[in-house]
Amino acid sequence: MVAEQQGGTGATTGATTRELERMMAEFPDLPAEAVIKQDILRQGLAFSPDALRVASGYKPKDYFIFTFDLVPVAEMAEHAAFRAPEEIRMTGGPYDLRRTVVSTRVAPDSPYVVELRDGKLTLACEGRFLCDLEFPPIPGYYSHTLSSGKKISEIAPAIEWGYLVYLTVYRLCQYWGRDEECRFCDLNENFRQQRANGREYTAVKELDDIVEAMSLINQHDTVSQAYTVTGGSITKKLDGMREGEFYARFAEAIESRFPGRWIPKAVVQALPLDEVKMLKDAGYRIYHPNYEVWDAELFNWICPGKDRYVGRDEWVKRILDAAEVFGPTHVIPNFVGGVEMAKPHGFTDIDQAIASTTEGLEFFMSHGVVPRFTTWCPEPTSNLGRQEGPPLEYFVKLLRAWRDTFEKHKLPVPPGYGRPGVGNAEFSVSAFMDVIRTA
Repeated sequence: MVAEQQGGTGATTGATTRELERMMAEFPDLPAEAVIKQDILRQGLAFSPDALRVASGYKPKDYFIFTFDLVPVAEMAEHAAFRAPEEIRMTGGPYDLRRTVVSTRVAPDSPYVVELRDGKLTLACEGRFLCDLEFPPIPGYYSHTLSSGKKISEIAPAIEWGYLVYLTVYRLCQYWGRDEECRFCDLNENFRQQRANGREYTAVKELDDIVEAMSLINQHDTVSQAYTVTGGSITKKLDGMREGEFYARFAEAIESRFPGRWIPKAVVQALPLDEVKMLKDAGYRIYHPNYEVWDAELFNWICPGKDRYVGRDEWVKRILDAAEVFGPTHVIPNFVGGVEMAKPHGFTDIDQAIASTTEGLEFFMSHGVVPRFTTWCPEPTSNLGRQEGPPLEYFVKLLRAWRDTFEKHKLPVPPGYGRPGVGNAEFSVSAFMDVIRTA
């Protein structure tokens, strides 16, 4: 540990704490909670042995699509043995933090350490008490097993403190290998890691299992309000179906049985218009055709398969075309915040990176489409491999750029993400919902 508590919030010697407080001072219009959340997502979390023992009684990481860890499974045996929690929720401390949910990204060398102090879960930064913590409860429906014998947590895990049921129905991607996989993505490698680690990890989930799981959730859960259906890209066919056909049938089956129970969301490729209409007709209300990175040259390098099969300009066009089907406010493409600074070809200047990404935000928001972002996690088994991500300053400037562009165009709060605003947001892999001003 680098720093020890020496009095007030500014009396520390740790580099992480100094940078946090520099950003809070330079960007006082952004909540301190959002600044800290982005830094934790950037640097990950370490856990003391006692904290991990406590975590065993709470909802563990389900590795629902990617690892979102800064080390491979083989290098975190202690954390894997007890299973780190899916998320943490911060409150209090010297910054008087309001409730803030943060996704767990395991990094044993992180300056942020989850530990027990006086029998209570706390978060320390460089050895200094930062805030009190909670772990997410295990959903009541997790105690049920499907008739196929599969664990329900394997088929329909909950994230975002239970708000979202995440249905990764195809755990592989047909963009395969160095020349096709998105370079930041470890979806295929995560599948191999989890299988090698002895976990039950279904490649293609059966429709019957999904329907049965959602039926049990409907009976035994009152927290979840949305579900996401997603999986790897399908460049040819899967089970004889094109991508739109394959993913449409899941919403069709769920919505025909439980109409209006949840907000249905599809996270798939930017598809041709006829397949987009399939998704809408099946019952999806929100469509996420993720564009990953705005700069055209970086799109070509970072998303080689998407660039080859679809093309960057066509991808952007399809996003706007989809807005004619779903309505612009219900098309919410994701980009990977920070990946535009990936080595060796990314931006090296923070302000140039922000200017490029802001150009994309301005383009889409001027059409009524609100992109959201996840925080790039340099997963070691992805093609980009182990490298240091962007500094905190980048993410703080990105939050401000996103919020200011959002407010400039007077756009509504993105649906399907729960409550907005600091102290309310449940979205855990970036602070974009935390910075929405509700007053």
